[in-house]
Amino acid sequence: MASIRVVVQGVLGKMGLQVLSTLCDEDGLEPVGAVDLYADTNSITLPDGSGSVPLFTSVEGALVDADVVVDFTNADGALAVMREAAPAGVHVVIGSTGHQDAAYEEAAALAEKHGTGIFIAPNFAVGAVLMVHLAKEAARFFEYADLTEMHHEAKIDAPSGTAIAIAQAAIEGKGADFTAPAAEKELIAGTRGGTTGGVTIHSARMPGRVAHHELVFGALGQTLTIRHDSVNRESFMPGVMMAVREIVNRPGLTVGLDKLMGL
Repeated sequence: MASIRVVVQGVLGKMGLQVLSTLCDEDGLEPVGAVDLYADTNSITLPDGSGSVPLFTSVEGALVDADVVVDFTNADGALAVMREAAPAGVHVVIGSTGHQDAAYEEAAALAEKHGTGIFIAPNFAVGAVLMVHLAKEAARFFEYADLTEMHHEAKIDAPSGTAIAIAQAAIEGKGADFTAPAAEKELIAGTRGGTTGGVTIHSARMPGRVAHHELVFGALGQTLTIRHDSVNRESFMPGVMMAVREIVNRPGLTVGLDKLMGL
C-alpha cells in the first residue's frame, strides 16, 4: 500500500515540529512538504536526519504531492488551508483552535463540494477526549461545575477549545444549566471566572505548562474531580496520526477525535 503523503503547516512552531518528527517514525506516512509563514529557506531538514522536504511560506505550492495537510497555526491559518486544500482534492487535519461557528459551516460546505475529508479537533490527546466523554456521563448527577484549564503563556485563546468542549459536554449531559453562585462581593473583577451554562471556567497561562484541564462537579456533601494533564507535546501525536490515517477514507467534515475512537 502506498504511503499517505503529508504536509505540515505551521512547521516552525512547537506543535508543527513535533508533528514532523512523529511522521518520520510512522509506517505508512511520509512527510513530503512543510509550510510556515515565517520560513526563510526553501527546505527543512527532517528531524530524524533522513533528508529534507520543501518548505513554503504559503500552502498553495505544497499541495502538489500531498494527500493530507496537517495544520497547527491559528483559526485564520486553518481556514486558509481548508480553502486551498479542499478544491485541490487534498484532505485536511486541523489542530488549530478558536474557530467560530461560521468556520465549521464553511468547512462542511468545502468538504461536501469537493469530496474531501476535513477533520477538526479541539484536542488530540486521547485522555482529554475521554475526559469530555466522562464529563457528559457524570453531569446529570450534579448541580455545580467548576472547570480550570492551564496552558503555556503563548496560547492565543482563552478558554481553551478543550475547556469549551468539556463544558458543552457537561451541559449537554445534564440537559440543563448548572447552578453558578455569584459572589456577593467580588473584590477583584473577574475572580469568579467566566460562565457558560452555569459551568464556571478559569484560565491560567504561564511558562512550564502544556495542557491541564480539571473539572470539579459538586453536589450536597460531595465532589467529583475529573482531571487530565498533557505533560509534553508527544501526548497529542497518537491522536494526530490516527486522524491522518482515517481522514483519507472519511469524506465530509468530522469534528472531534471521539468520532474516530467510537465514543
